[in-house]
Amino acid sequence: MAGPDPRESMHKRPPTMGHVPNVTRADAQAALRNPLAFIAARWTPDPRTVRRAALTALVMAVVIVVTGGAVRLTGSGLGCPTWPKCTEDSLTSTREMGLHGVIEFGNRLLTYVLCAAVGWAIIAARSEKPYRRGLTRLGWVQFWIVMGNAILGGIVVLVGLNPYTVAAHFLLSTALIAVATAMWQRTREGDAEPRPLVGTAVRQLVWFMVAASVLLIAVGTVVTGAGPHAGDSSEVPRMPLDWETVSKVHAVLAWIVVTLTFALWFVLKAVDAPRDPLARTRELFLILLAQGVIGYVQYFTDLPEVLVGLHMFGSCVMWIWVLRVLLSLRERPGATAPDAAVPAAQEPATSASIAGPR
Repeated sequence: MAGPDPRESMHKRPPTMGHVPNVTRADAQAALRNPLAFIAARWTPDPRTVRRAALTALVMAVVIVVTGGAVRLTGSGLGCPTWPKCTEDSLTSTREMGLHGVIEFGNRLLTYVLCAAVGWAIIAARSEKPYRRGLTRLGWVQFWIVMGNAILGGIVVLVGLNPYTVAAHFLLSTALIAVATAMWQRTREGDAEPRPLVGTAVRQLVWFMVAASVLLIAVGTVVTGAGPHAGDSSEVPRMPLDWETVSKVHAVLAWIVVTLTFALWFVLKAVDAPRDPLARTRELFLILLAQGVIGYVQYFTDLPEVLVGLHMFGSCVMWIWVLRVLLSLRERPGATAPDAAVPAAQEPATSASIAGPR
C-alpha cells in the first residue's frame, strides 16, 4: 500500500492557532490619542453594568469618608507626617511609624481604589449606547472632586490637621457623595426632560429639607472641629467654640430635618403621591431616627470612637437618602431625542476639555 506523497506534504500550510486581530498603527495611535473613545467604539456595556459601576463609585465615596474618620478617631491623622510621600525619605509607611503610619497610609491607598471605581464609572457611561453626555459628565465631575480632595487632604497634613481644612475636606467628600448619588440615579432613568410627580408646594418643602440637611452636615463639621477628637495625639488646634453649645445647635437642626421629613411624608400621603417618593421619605425618616439615637448615646457617653465612626457613616447614608427623596419627585421616562452616537475617533468637548491640553 503506497504511503503519502512527500511532495504533497511540502505544499501544505501549517495549522493556524486561531484568528489574531490585526491592530494597525492607526488603531494604536487612536488608542493613545483618545483611549475612552477607542474603548467605546469596541465595547457596549449592559445597562446593569453601568448601574453597578455608578453604585461602586458611590459605595467607595462612602468608604473613603468612613476610613478617613477612622484615621482621625485613632489619632493617626499625622501618621504620615508629610505629603505626597509618607515621610521625607519613604513613599510608604515604615516600621518605626507603627500602627498610626499603617492606618494613615492605608487610607491614602484607598484613594487609588476610589479613583479606579470612578474611572470604571466614566468608562462604562462613555461606552453606553446611545451615548449619554450628561451621565458621562457626572462621572468626570466625580473625578475632579476626587483629585481636588486628594490635594486638600495633603494640605490638611501639611498644616498639621487645621480644623478648618479638615472640615473642608469632609464637605468636599459630601459633595462627591451627592454627585455619585445623582449619577447612580441617572443610570436608572432615561434622558427625556424631567417630569414632576408632585406639585410645586411639595417640591419647595423638599428643598427646605435639603437646605436644612446641608446646614446640619456643615454644623456637624464644626462639632468635629471643636470637639475632643483632634485626629492626632499631639497638640492640634481646635475651633475656638464651646463644643457643647455647638452640639446643641446641631441637635436642634437634626430635629428640624426630622420634622420636615415627617411633614413631607404626611403631605405626600394627603395628596396621594406616587409610591416612590413615599417609600424614600419613609426610609429617610427611619434613618434619621436611628442617626438621632446614635447621636444622643454618643453625647451622653463621652464620644466613644466606635459610636462617632458609626455616626459619620449614618451621616453619609442620611445625605444619600435626602438626595434620593429629592430625585424621586420627578421622572425621566426615556429619551425622546437621544444623543447621536459619538464617532469613535472623537470625544465630546466636555471630556476633551477636562483632559486638558496634550
